[in-house]
Amino acid sequence: MGYHNKLPKNLEEVDVIIAGGGLAGCVIAGRLAEADPNLVILVVEQGPNSYEVPEVVHPGLYVRNLHPTSKYTLFWQGNESPQLAGRKPIVPSGGTLGGGSAINWMVYTRGQRSDFDSWKAEGWSADELYPFLKKFETYHGQGEKEHHGHDGPVNISKGTHTCKEAENTFIDVADQMGYHELKDLQNLDANNGTERWMKYIGPNGRRQDSAHRFVHPKLHSGEFPNLHVMCEKQVIRVLFDGKKAVGVEYQTNPKFLANPEFMTAKQTPRTVRARKMVILSAGANATPLILERSGVGDPKILERAGVPVLEELPGVGNDYQDHHLTLYAYRTNLTKRDTINALADGRMNIQQAIRDGEGLLGTNAMDASGKFRPTDEDAAALGPEFKAAWDRDFKNAPDRPLMIIALYLAYYGDHSLLPDDAEYVSMANWTAYPYSRGHIHITGKDVNDPIDFDVGYLKDENEIDLKKHVWAYKLQREMWRRMSIYRGELASSHPRFDAKSPAAVVEKADGPVEKGAPRLEYSEEDNKAIEQKVREIVSTTWHSLGTCKMMPKEKKGVVDNKLNVHGLQGLKIADLSVPPENVGANTGNTAFVIGERAADIFIRELGLHAGAEKHVLARRDSPVEGNVQ
Repeated sequence: MGYHNKLPKNLEEVDVIIAGGGLAGCVIAGRLAEADPNLVILVVEQGPNSYEVPEVVHPGLYVRNLHPTSKYTLFWQGNESPQLAGRKPIVPSGGTLGGGSAINWMVYTRGQRSDFDSWKAEGWSADELYPFLKKFETYHGQGEKEHHGHDGPVNISKGTHTCKEAENTFIDVADQMGYHELKDLQNLDANNGTERWMKYIGPNGRRQDSAHRFVHPKLHSGEFPNLHVMCEKQVIRVLFDGKKAVGVEYQTNPKFLANPEFMTAKQTPRTVRARKMVILSAGANATPLILERSGVGDPKILERAGVPVLEELPGVGNDYQDHHLTLYAYRTNLTKRDTINALADGRMNIQQAIRDGEGLLGTNAMDASGKFRPTDEDAAALGPEFKAAWDRDFKNAPDRPLMIIALYLAYYGDHSLLPDDAEYVSMANWTAYPYSRGHIHITGKDVNDPIDFDVGYLKDENEIDLKKHVWAYKLQREMWRRMSIYRGELASSHPRFDAKSPAAVVEKADGPVEKGAPRLEYSEEDNKAIEQKVREIVSTTWHSLGTCKMMPKEKKGVVDNKLNVHGLQGLKIADLSVPPENVGANTGNTAFVIGERAADIFIRELGLHAGAEKHVLARRDSPVEGNVQ
């Protein structure tokens, strides 16, 4: 079996190295192996093996991946920011085989048609990507058949549990407010409505991460003896012969060594060489750091870090993007069978739940959501700067949502501080296309040196991103006040309105407001309270993107449309660092399509296309207990 923690002697040189076993990296590894089982492929992953890990395979346990002690998640410390009330934000990303798809919230959303077209890269338009969007799917939803795949390795379903009362009331209230339920919000064109959300969860309740769908089945089948995965090894830098990539330098991740002294001690690096291709797929945070340690990037950054310049590419690590998230909590009349709180706060025995096949383990507790746009009146009310931005970038682009608003039947704070025994749940608001930009760079040549990470949240001119959150807060609050499950608001998670304000928080309620009740009115002081709360709580959606853009070098691009790093040979990048513009969706789907499109490019360049698809394993819902064909 091709799992390794130590590189065997016969693998000191391979055909293809994939540096990073994340979402896209596992897709690429699986597709290359299918195209030619004789191709010797090595995936180098800094984190542990994910096979059969409960927090990975059981969707309802994903909250465990938010714990700071999780060994399956990486936590990137950002710089202190005055725009964030002096906070130092933390951005998680996937830290195990399968990357983000192994630990994320499993929300199935696609970007919009104009998103992919905005990349302006041959071979990457929406029409050109559509076959690859379908290729990885087996879709179990109500959307039109022609828009989805039906025989791919990744199941898209509702999982094994849905809270119909919460789902229905979200859909109904949004409809009353002008945002109607759509049959399929993921057909690239639909927008400004709601949907009963689908999930990267199989019908048997198993997470559909890229490692368990593309890699683990092959390694366990015995049919792919040349596919190898080496876990718990950090890629330090790419090795070059002149300008040609010929391998990588790596070390053992000290987090997985028994002696804490290794966290700061220098290790003797090791090397592995590639005969044909090196692919960086370490994610939008790690990939630019590997490039910079390899001498590829902005000369000023490299010189400051003491790294000799191999190739001048000022775009490396710049223009970092993320979707900016705010969460607000509400009191409900739901029971512990309706939310996943009991899996997080100890009221449910997890081991017993696994043995019993508990249905709540097979959900992400996110049953309904939508893509939302303001009316022209709403846009004007947010001020002339916002109105100008709206008119320029959104008004005449009807497929572009301003915000995604989602109902999560879970509470993500300290359960011991909740005021009573009611079930508290969350409403998530996040920006689809933030104007704010940041950066991520090395400060030294060692993999353990601190990073310079500016997340950039709320730093845009005229504070348009902040105003988006003010609008979304008011909209989602009006929705909540009208939901049948509404029983109040958790004061600590909401703005600190004056107690005499008409907008003051209502901690307990007997039920929703009467149908037709007027909307709350907010004073200027109330608006300032909302803005301050946004600054205090806005955080990541785990959607880091755009740090090695697919653009011309003169526009600070890092790769071309074939994913070649400008000025170098034999080095590819394939992960969420390459999109030049953002997508109005959770980025997991975009990472899947990047993996599929990249694999197709690499298969053709390696001359393997004639054999592709001959060695695809029969589709299974999961390689762990509970398989279905």
